[in-house]
Amino acid sequence: MRQVSVAAVQMACTDNAEQNLARAIELIYQAAAGGGQVILLPELFTNQYFCKTQNSNYFKLAAPFQGHPMLERMQAVAAELQVVLPVSFFERSGQNYFNSLAMIDADGRMLGCYRKSHIPDGPGYQEKFYFTPGDTGFDVWHTRYATIGAAVCWDQWFPEAARSLCLQGAELLFYPTAIGSEPEQPEIDSKSHWQTVMQGHAGANMTPVIAANRIGREHDSGVTVTFYGSSFIAGWNGQIEIELPRDQEGVIAQSFDLTQLAELRADWGLFRDRRPQLYNKLITY
Repeated sequence: MRQVSVAAVQMACTDNAEQNLARAIELIYQAAAGGGQVILLPELFTNQYFCKTQNSNYFKLAAPFQGHPMLERMQAVAAELQVVLPVSFFERSGQNYFNSLAMIDADGRMLGCYRKSHIPDGPGYQEKFYFTPGDTGFDVWHTRYATIGAAVCWDQWFPEAARSLCLQGAELLFYPTAIGSEPEQPEIDSKSHWQTVMQGHAGANMTPVIAANRIGREHDSGVTVTFYGSSFIAGWNGQIEIELPRDQEGVIAQSFDLTQLAELRADWGLFRDRRPQLYNKLITY
C-alpha cells in the first residue's frame, strides 16, 4: 500500500507580494500539520491576477526560473516540512514571458519547470498579452510521494493534456487556477462547468485531480473579476471528495492509496483498450 495525502490551498491575493507569500506559507504549514504531503497553491498567487487588463508595467513582476527568490523560499519550506510543492510563478526567460510552474520535491530539490501551454484571451483574462505559449510539453515528475502531473488553469479544459500526463504514469493531476466571473457577461457562472471538466479527467483516467483556486473581488482599470474559489479534490471515479466554499480561505486534504488505484486502472483496461492509430484527427484538425 502506498498512501499519499494531497492538499489544496485557497486564498485571497492582494497587491502586496510579500504579504501574499507570507499567507501562502502560513497555509502550507497548516496543510502540512494536517498531514498534507503534496500541497497545491493557486495560480500566480503572489499578486493579484494582473491579466485582467493589458498593462506593460506588470512585466516587471516576472523573474527568471534560476535563482528566483520566491522559489528559493519555497524550496526551504518544502525541505523543512518534507512536502512536495508545485508552485505557480511568472517567469522571464530572455525576451519571453511564461506562466510557469516549478516542481519542488520534499527535500527542497527543484525537479523542473512546466510552462503553461494553452493561453486564454478574453475580457478579464487577457493572458496572450503577457505569456508566450509554453514550450516544455507535458511531463511527469517522480517525487518522494508519487509520480505527479501538473498543468496550469486553462490547460485544465483540455482532455488531451490530462491523458498525456496519465499515459506517462501520472498518479495524481494538479491544476493551479485563477478563475471567476466574466466581466462582460455577469450572468455566466462557470464554476460547475469548470469542476465538471476536471472531474471528467479524473474519471476518464481513473486518476485523482486536485485544483486550487483563489477567492476575492479584484479590480483594475475598470475591470472587475470575482474569483469563485471552490477548490476541490476529485477521486479516481470523478466524484468530488472534498471542496472549499466560494468565498473563504482554507485548506482541504484527501488521502489516496496509489497501489489500489493502479490496480483499479489495470482492471478497467482504459489504457489497454485505447486505439491511438485511430486518433490521427486529433493532430490534423
